[in-house]
Amino acid sequence: MEKERVYRRTAASSLVISLLIWVPNLVFQVASPLWLLIFIIAPIGTAFAVLAKNYWLAAANTVMFFSFFILMAGGYWIQSITDGHP
Repeated sequence: MEKERVYRRTAASSLVISLLIWVPNLVFQVASPLWLLIFIIAPIGTAFAVLAKNYWLAAANTVMFFSFFILMAGGYWIQSITDGHP
């Protein structure tokens, strides 16, 4: 029971850290290389979420792992709609 709580907290904190890593790039428009840490932190969060049997946290950490590709695709899509060049 105690291990499961520690696993859940670790998975939730890795999700929050992964979200905070994107703040300089998305909010402040500062090209920060910190987003590369997502490829380390998000899989750790996914593993701990699976150990805690919390599949919502596992899915959220997995989405954060692929967030670079999701944001890149969304940016290209918006750019193609607004000015016609991918």
